[in-house]
Amino acid sequence: MTTDLPRRRWALDLGATAALLVVPIIGFAPTFDSPVYLVAAVGGALLGLAIAAVGAWRRWGVLVLAALTIGAYFVFGAALALPHTAILGVIPSIDSFVQLAVGVVTSWKSLLTTVAPVAASDGHLLVPFLLSLVAGVLSASLALRARPPAWALLPAAAFLAVQIALGTARAAAPLVQGLLFAIVAISWLAVRQAWQPARAAISIGEEGQAAPSGLATRRLVAGAIVLAIAATAGVATSALAAANEPRYVLRDVVIPPFDVRQYPSPLQSFRAYVRDYPDEPLFSASGLPEKARIRLATMDAYDGTVLNVADEGAGSSSAFSSVRSNMSPEATGTPVTIHVEVEALDTVWLPDAGQMTQVTFEGDRAEQLRRTAYYNDATGTAVVTAGIERGVAYTFDTLLPAQPSDEQLADVDFAPVRMPEQEDVPTDFAEIASDMVADATTPIEQARALQQALSQDGFFSHGLEGQVLSRAGHGAERISTLLNGQQMIGDDEQYAVAMALLAGQLGMPARVVMGFYPDEDQTGPVFTATGESLHAWVEIAFDRYGWVSFDPTPPEDQVPNDQTTKPRADPKPQVLQPPPPEQQPVDLPPTVPDERGSEDEENDIASIIGLILLIILIVLAVLALFLAPFVVIGGLKSARRRRRLTAERSADRISGGWDELLDRSSDYGTPVRPGGTRAEDAVVVGTAFAEPQVATLARRADADVFGPADPTPEDVEEFWREVDGIIGGMRQKVSFWRRLRASLEVRSLLAGTRFALPEPRQRRKPRSEADAASAPDAPTTPDTSDGAEGERV
Repeated sequence: MTTDLPRRRWALDLGATAALLVVPIIGFAPTFDSPVYLVAAVGGALLGLAIAAVGAWRRWGVLVLAALTIGAYFVFGAALALPHTAILGVIPSIDSFVQLAVGVVTSWKSLLTTVAPVAASDGHLLVPFLLSLVAGVLSASLALRARPPAWALLPAAAFLAVQIALGTARAAAPLVQGLLFAIVAISWLAVRQAWQPARAAISIGEEGQAAPSGLATRRLVAGAIVLAIAATAGVATSALAAANEPRYVLRDVVIPPFDVRQYPSPLQSFRAYVRDYPDEPLFSASGLPEKARIRLATMDAYDGTVLNVADEGAGSSSAFSSVRSNMSPEATGTPVTIHVEVEALDTVWLPDAGQMTQVTFEGDRAEQLRRTAYYNDATGTAVVTAGIERGVAYTFDTLLPAQPSDEQLADVDFAPVRMPEQEDVPTDFAEIASDMVADATTPIEQARALQQALSQDGFFSHGLEGQVLSRAGHGAERISTLLNGQQMIGDDEQYAVAMALLAGQLGMPARVVMGFYPDEDQTGPVFTATGESLHAWVEIAFDRYGWVSFDPTPPEDQVPNDQTTKPRADPKPQVLQPPPPEQQPVDLPPTVPDERGSEDEENDIASIIGLILLIILIVLAVLALFLAPFVVIGGLKSARRRRRLTAERSADRISGGWDELLDRSSDYGTPVRPGGTRAEDAVVVGTAFAEPQVATLARRADADVFGPADPTPEDVEEFWREVDGIIGGMRQKVSFWRRLRASLEVRSLLAGTRFALPEPRQRRKPRSEADAASAPDAPTTPDTSDGAEGERV
């Protein structure tokens, strides 16, 4: 028999392992934005199966399989997982090797901290590639070699568990996954069990004393199958439950990268930019289309004092995630590339436009800026916690949505967007808003009525030197004074907030955007932003069209004639008294405990995650200590084998091959007596392992070593091939625990040194004369070496 495993078993084991690996591979579908991840995942699984199959065929050990797995990861990882770093998309480059080495540690965190679905081009494919590669090697190796083969379910199930933990709360097909895993596992083990009794019966017939061992093995296999069936049934049951209930994954408990609400509302600095940088360049943008606007921040939550981003979780204006190459996946519009160079601007808010899809930073701080950059798909705004300051340059790709006309919006309703609840808004704002839209009938007419009521009836003033008095700020008292005063006087800050609050009172989904856009008289390929070009406007969401911009601020040349305007005293006296009660919001003791409680909760989550990481590190350290003896002893034996195989004389390589056979036999519990001939040693080894070809190999070794001519390299290669075949046969005939013990056996390594261990006492059954005569290489003279050489040992 040329192989120990029938071809049908090879096909069955490899096919079943491949089907088991398909289950977690399918589960990655919701995590990635396209089926491109299948190239990495399926490619890794096929590589793992190939490595395991070749290792089982050649009977390679754990160290060789580990080395092949690592080599396959670095050789094929660039083409399958990082094609954008490979030469021609296939050949690994220096950058490929660096990212593959670093990605073993960092790719897991990157995948978890990126909003799903993630892009395949950001290095996230390393995770499914590495998992499927390692799971393929482990599962297929155990399926082909382990007794019982049910051990192969452990790495496959671990792969499935890790995939679920790294995936999303929305499962791909939990019922299909669970049933497929269970059906494949049960069917495979059932077929393997059906084949097992026939081989056991042959063994009993040939060796009567092996019956109890064979019976125990069958019972062990049956028990393992029962456990496997129970485990797979549990997987199926879990899948059924998962079909109706949400599941919790690691992505749900990972602490957000940062809290944007720790930064003050950018609208509070509106007057400062206008006052301090009226003509000084803040930044320049090239490639900005005509009538396009640069967006700095989007705010939609009002608390009576300041307009800021909402703190309402996913999808809100505070839901920022790390920048990636597939941002704004659902956006549509005109693709544009814009290059920005920052000058006097100093903030954490990144100027952008439209719906940004990708950003590339330049300069010495490029990597730092990229690692600390976050983007909000819902509001189209970006934040860089490392800070945007003079010298920063970047290029971003974006989609500029088209602005629909009023005719297109004539029959369109407001979009069903959930907006944050406005707090501490003066009660008379609802009446003011209703009066402004009294004659409007359609949603777009109502929005235009609010805009025109402010822009046509109001007056513009920044309140700077030489201008009409206009206080900064946008608190409830300031906006109430604007709307109830004898004349409305303010700038973009007050008018944009006023329109957003009035629109909110009417149920319109409205938000305020702070940004830049050029004046009508400013033309050219490069837009230079200054404090004078800073603006704030309102966006209202319409069904099917998205957010539409409205400018409620009066023109800058629309200024009041009376420099001493005062609020009206007659219409509503109760409205003239908001300043005294508005002093109360300054004292807000209840908010302090809430914020601290939130911080405590975040600290608790951080502590839990830190504890989990500590436990993982401890487990890995324990595993490293446990595996260290296997690695060290295995390395020493591999070095010894290499030394024997590469000896200078060919006759020494033949002798080394025979010594390798004897040492491995000693490792498996059948040591030979020192000083015996090869024929005598062949009798001991051949009898212990039922390997009659050992005697033939002994005669060949004697002929090659003591013959008139040195053996050729082909003879040496063939001799070692036969040695490896016999050693593989020995390995298959001993139990798993005996093989594990053999990997730790050091007796053969210490033989011939001052640390040599004494030979263990063995109870040897005396052979009958008939047995001795029938032995293939029975010695022609009586064996008298037991006593003398035993005494020398």
